[in-house]
Formats: sequence, structure tokens, C-alpha cells
Amino acid sequence: MKKKKIIVLGFMGGCPIAGVIWQHLHYIVGLQRLGHEVFYVEDTSRFPYNPVTFDISDDFSYATQTLETLAKEYSFEQKWTYSARYRDPFESVGMEQTQLRELYRHCDAALNICGSHDLNEDLALIPRLIYVESDPGVEQIKVDQQNATTLSFLKHHAALFTFGENIGTPDFPVPTHGLNWLPTRQPIVTDLWCHQPMAPAPSSEALYTSICNWSTSGKKDIFWKSSNYLWSKSLEFLKFCEAPKKCETTFELATDIKQKAEQELFLHNQWKLVLPHELSSNWKGYRTYIQDSLGEFTCAKDQYVRLHTGWFSDRSACYLAAGRPVITQETGFSKFYGGRYGLFGFSTIEEIVEAVRSIRSGYQKHSQAALEIAREFFEAEKVLQSLLERAGV
Repeated sequence: MKKKKIIVLGFMGGCPIAGVIWQHLHYIVGLQRLGHEVFYVEDTSRFPYNPVTFDISDDFSYATQTLETLAKEYSFEQKWTYSARYRDPFESVGMEQTQLRELYRHCDAALNICGSHDLNEDLALIPRLIYVESDPGVEQIKVDQQNATTLSFLKHHAALFTFGENIGTPDFPVPTHGLNWLPTRQPIVTDLWCHQPMAPAPSSEALYTSICNWSTSGKKDIFWKSSNYLWSKSLEFLKFCEAPKKCETTFELATDIKQKAEQELFLHNQWKLVLPHELSSNWKGYRTYIQDSLGEFTCAKDQYVRLHTGWFSDRSACYLAAGRPVITQETGFSKFYGGRYGLFGFSTIEEIVEAVRSIRSGYQKHSQAALEIAREFFEAEKVLQSLLERAGV
């Protein structure tokens, strides 16, 4: 493949929580390994978040310190910029604005990760802007509702990619109105999670774990055809809160449940609850937490499940890459991968119980299968080469 100049447009400085950082690093490192010259840019009007102080303000020092550290470790020094457009005049750290505009004009493509970047006069200089959607459902519904802002935003992209692998098929109920949504997955640099041909065995004290925001409903909830589709996992977890007790084991959830009654319900059903804040502010600790787990048990957001999107979690893909089996709520992904070993989709408590029983009876087999699924279906170089080829880059 000919070496290209590619920009990753993201938000891991402005939202420097561990899961978001890993999501972006996999794009950067994966594109580097394909031989491309990779730049990371945040050209944003949004105030940044500080995961240590929990503040959102115009102070971008934590954001730029994080990006500087990551650039040194993952070989994109001198190739990153944080531009704070909320300041007047706006300020940049990293590449200067004149240098950045030249990069916009002469790059081969830019990946707009999670649609994080709204258009401005500088971003409009990019000759091939590629939209990568990680949260399927909302944009498709807005298109069906003829939302002018959404339609205008999407049409400025040369290609539209989505983690919703069922979008545009009969399994997905929302019409696409002629937009060509191309399926993709979260790229994972698997050797950042497991260096060996086989994953090391977990300790005897290891548990099924997961990490999540508890209640995000309201942020991206959307009403469509007499039903409200929620952008939250909390109600889905509540539906299956009896799972560990039924499985006669303990599950651990790193989240912040505020309501006492909900906390007590989970504790009664053999959950161990831990706060996620330290994990969120430490991307290396986040990786270690996943590697030290027995596997992942998790639920999906209401939107992904009821719209049958075919979505799969980037965090769950990291568990797979660490050789940790995953039991996750079915969204329609099982027709593409998983099912028998290493990765289980569930819709009922009984399916969870059976998955735990199967993993317990042959952990090494399921661990190896998890790693093989990650390498076959999520390996960054495979995922990103396919994306670039289909985007015409």
C-alpha cells in the first residue's frame, strides 16, 4: 500500500478517559503499522473535561499534557495539535495553525472518529473527510426525520462508516434514504493487549468484570415511531441484575450507581461494585484491569439492542484481545462472529447461565478462542486497510 498522509480527528484530549484514549490509539497505531504518516488533531469548540478534578472548563492544560505524553509513547511527536476554538482568538498547542491548514489541504484523508468534529472553514479544506460512527441508531433516525443539520453534516463526508453492521440490511428497521453506510469495527492492536500466542491464565480470584457509565440516558435519547430509544445501559443491567446469583458466582462492575436502592439490589445479587474514577483517568491501569479479569459480562445500550444494529463494544473487543471471554447482550452481532467459544451474545438470563457454565468447563479453550476472534475480526491493520480501500483512499 502506498504511504498516505492521514489525520485522525478525535477527542481523547478533550475527554481523556481511558476507554476513549484506547479507542483513538488503536486508529493511530494501526494506521502507522500500515505504513502511513499519521497525524492526530483536535480542532474543537467544546470545553475539555478533566477526569481527575471532574471539571469542564476552558482550561486545556490537562488535555495537552495528555496528548504530549501519548505522542511520545506512540510515536506521533510533532504530529499532533489541540486547537481551542472556544477561545477568541483561538489557541493551538502542537502544530501551528498555518502548518495545520497546510496539512488539511494536502492530506490524503481524515477520519472523523465518532463524528467528533463539526465542520469549520479550516476543516472544510480537507479533500477526503471520512465519518466513523461508533454509536449507531441516532443519526439514522435523524435522517429518517429529515433533520437538516444532520443531513448537511453527513453530506460533507466522502464516506460514511458505522459500527452498526446491520444498518442498510433488512435486520435494521430504520430506512437509510439512499445513504451508503459501510460497516466497520473498532480496530484493535491486539499485541498491545496480549504479546503471546496464548493469553496468560487469570488468577484464581479473577472475576467477570466490566466498566461503564451508569446512567447516560437523556444525552442521546431519541423518539422514533411512538417509542423512546435510550442511550443508556443502566436499564439493561437492571433487567439482568440476577445474573451472577443465578450463575452462582460474583460479577464486578466498575461504575458509579448513585441510587442506594439500586446499589443494594446489585449487592444482593452477588455483584461487587467498584468506582470507575481511578480506572478512567489511567489508561494503563484500565488495560491491566481488563487483563486481570476472568472475562467480561456486560449489557448494551437500549438503542443498540432494540434497533438490532449489529453494534459491538470497543471495550469488549479489548477483553477479547486480552484473551478474556466476553458475555454481552445481543445486538445482532452474532451473525458475524462469536457464538460457540470465547464470545457469547445473550437475550435471556438462561443464556447467561449457559455461557458461564460453558466457559467454566473449558476456560483455556474459550480464552484462546477470544484471542483468535480479536485477531481475525478486529485486528487494526485488517480493519483499517479495509476501511481505507472502501473509502477510496
